[in-house]
Amino acid sequence: MIATLLLVSFVTLLLLGVPIAVGLVLSAALCIVAANLDTQYFGLMAAPQNFYSAVAKYPLLALPMFVLVGSIFDRSGVAQRMVTFAIACVGRGPGMLPTVAIIVAMVLGGISGSGPANAAAVGGVMIAAMAKAGYPAPFSATVVGAAAATDILIPPSIAFVVYSVLVPGASVPALFAAGMIPGVLAGVALIAPAIWLSRKHGFGQEEAKLPRPPFWRSLREAAWGLAAPVLILGGMRVGWFTPTEAAAVAVGYGLFVGMAIHRTIGWRDLYGIFREAAEISAVIMLILAGAGVFAYAINTLGVADPLAVWVKAAGMGSSGTLALVLVALLVLSMFIDGVSIFLVFVPLLYPIAQAFQWNLVWFGVLLTLVVAKAQFTPPLAVNLMVSCRMAGVPIESTVPWVLWFIVSFLVMIAAVFFYPELALWLPRQLGY
Repeated sequence: MIATLLLVSFVTLLLLGVPIAVGLVLSAALCIVAANLDTQYFGLMAAPQNFYSAVAKYPLLALPMFVLVGSIFDRSGVAQRMVTFAIACVGRGPGMLPTVAIIVAMVLGGISGSGPANAAAVGGVMIAAMAKAGYPAPFSATVVGAAAATDILIPPSIAFVVYSVLVPGASVPALFAAGMIPGVLAGVALIAPAIWLSRKHGFGQEEAKLPRPPFWRSLREAAWGLAAPVLILGGMRVGWFTPTEAAAVAVGYGLFVGMAIHRTIGWRDLYGIFREAAEISAVIMLILAGAGVFAYAINTLGVADPLAVWVKAAGMGSSGTLALVLVALLVLSMFIDGVSIFLVFVPLLYPIAQAFQWNLVWFGVLLTLVVAKAQFTPPLAVNLMVSCRMAGVPIESTVPWVLWFIVSFLVMIAAVFFYPELALWLPRQLGY
């Protein structure tokens, strides 16, 4: 009864347009009161305590820093220089500019952990370039929106930081390492339909007529941006700093490149950059705090444990249960944003993962792949919304193109599902 009240009240509040953070707190508080009628006051005191404790965690210090890094590199001119260098590497021709967009998005994924920020940075350069080369605007928006989804797979990743806070036993370094190979393979999976569609429809004919940038000069200009992922990930690996400290280092490095090297960021720009990052971080933190109260209600009122027992007794087995969970989340993620998917469903799924003894790092990568796919799957599709706004086209116009990228990405999810070593090999080799 309490479990039904918790879920129904939360869904009802969402349908009424209540913000997610508020809906999480109100539905949890309602159930706490309903389950503790004789000690309502003391039961409700748990709400503010868990609201605070959900965000008072050291790993979460990295979250606003990585959001800030995304804003800084978005305005530093690094993306344009990376695009020039990527074109110098892969050359010109049909399908090459979409390939460049995906490769640059993957490299920027090693700097910032935010998909929408990545879409804005890459889209600001690539959408106009692809329009000049003869690519339709809906196709260009689709490529950029899908490419930016690799951002939350290739470390550093905000999604992995959030997951590590919710799941004991899944460390941030292990998750970062586990996301590397699937993130690169996801990029390759997106390149295949981009090239095939471009050549099938004759896109980019004008591109082949343009000169190829000189390799060494473009490498020299892109070197500062290319060094950022090496500094962030290499510094964590050799033990110079923790993931949280790496985020602060990345902010300092980004400001140095933008203000002293490329000189594309001035002192007057800092207020806008910091305000944008603060607003995004505040929204995420509020949802995290609300989810802390929601998770407390789930655990204290015994909602998750009977669900785990029932699922295990259903007789579908480990693989069948996991497949069903992923299919359900693939559908739900089309209507609920990625952070909310983690915060609402991970507390419910954690006992099930323990019951079937799923590797929690592998499970986290699978969930992140689902969230990444949702970032360019209509109707929510936050990355696609950003790229469509920059391209000046409605999101509905991308549907004929985005379906091919979704299918290719689903193949990648299936590969990680059937071959866990794609996610677990690198963390094992690095000793995590």
